[in-house]
Amino acid sequence: MAGKKSWREMSKGQRISVLASGALNLALLVAAQRSIAKTPDSEIRGKKGVWRAVSFINFFGPVSYFLFGRRRDAAGLKN
Repeated sequence: MAGKKSWREMSKGQRISVLASGALNLALLVAAQRSIAKTPDSEIRGKKGVWRAVSFINFFGPVSYFLFGRRRDAAGLKN
């Protein structure tokens, strides 16, 4: 198994991929934290504090909050 590459050893494409995935992860984290702060307790499954902590897990935390942490009722689905 090859060792980890340093930043200088990466190709330009690899560097762009690392930066893009980092930016996406940060954007998801900020969006989840903001949503948790603005959403009333009654519209979140479980405790806000738990979802705040979970949202710090790379990619999976914010995505799981948006998929499973928010309640969706019939009124919210209507246009």
